[in-house]
Amino acid sequence: MLSEQEVFTVLPAADLPRARAFYLDTLGMKPAEETGAGLMYRMPGGSLMLLYETANAGSAKNTAMCFDTTDLDAEMAELRQRGVTFEEFDFPGLKTENGVAKMENERSAWFVDSEGNILCLLQRL
Repeated sequence: MLSEQEVFTVLPAADLPRARAFYLDTLGMKPAEETGAGLMYRMPGGSLMLLYETANAGSAKNTAMCFDTTDLDAEMAELRQRGVTFEEFDFPGLKTENGVAKMENERSAWFVDSEGNILCLLQRL
């Protein structure tokens, strides 16, 4: 059954070399391997992410991937130093202040990668 299978994130990139540079230089992520499908990243805990080239990149208007962190403020400060701008939202059920949304059991912040994918940092409280 699928409920017993591993899953991984697949993110689109309009320009794979540009995306590789963003993920390496800005996020500090080095691909574990390059396959015919794209760039495969191996994360702590065994999770995987595939970054592949397609003209459809950046068309989703939803969160594509979250990074689970224990120190949201430190991660945001580091990313801001590397040029990342965090999104601001103000709509029913979600309002950010200085890029951070505070919910009952978590704090979150969103930013957009070089390919238009919406990424999230999430700290569980």
